[in-house]
Amino acid sequence: MTSTKDVVRLAAVGDIHCSKTSQGTLQPLFSKITESADVLLLCGDLTDYGLPEEAQILVKELAALRIPTIAVFGNHDYESGHQDAISQILCEAGVTVLNGDACEVQGIGFAGVKGFAGGFGSKALGAWGEDIIKKFVHEAVDEALKLEAALARLETPQRIAVLHYSPIQATVEGEPPEIFPFLGSSRLEEPLTRYSVTAAFHGHAHHGHLEGRTSSNIPVYNVSMPLLKKAFPDRPFRLLEIPLAS
Repeated sequence: MTSTKDVVRLAAVGDIHCSKTSQGTLQPLFSKITESADVLLLCGDLTDYGLPEEAQILVKELAALRIPTIAVFGNHDYESGHQDAISQILCEAGVTVLNGDACEVQGIGFAGVKGFAGGFGSKALGAWGEDIIKKFVHEAVDEALKLEAALARLETPQRIAVLHYSPIQATVEGEPPEIFPFLGSSRLEEPLTRYSVTAAFHGHAHHGHLEGRTSSNIPVYNVSMPLLKKAFPDRPFRLLEIPLAS
């Protein structure tokens, strides 16, 4: 599907968990995305164990795409400590990997980070007590600051945030409440409001809600593929039209 001059079609999906046995299984998905969208957003957990071999298989699957692809990493992509190698493999294949970075594609601005955990609202973990707790919270703060810096570099009227962890509780509800603190952090929400983000996409919560809104009414989409498969079995990706400023 070709883009029109006034609309850009975004496809988004996360948690594809490409493994050593995934060869040939993802090509149909990416072929359908190419026919439906102008830009693809991959919202983390691109690999299953964070192995370069998995990334190589993913690159072969991505060969079915004919549109620009923007990605952030998830926690699984860090599992084996080879995140730099995975990033290089994807970048050499033409994927734009964002980690506190920003880019512009077809007139739309994109800012991306992995994000981190810590919980939401008044239940969010505070930086108090043992050093390990403070380091945990500082990691969430650092990811929020990276997102803020990336958004600040964008000069486009439309800004899209690409995350793995959720910035709001609404899109993780449906998961066991006990694990809410490990599915995202409300510290990621404030930069979205400050820079009037058009929409935010994340993964990670396989059994959460498809959509929620920030306190400032910004739409947030949970695009974890296990969740999307249940909601859209024939089209396990989210498709959103973003109007271009005239």
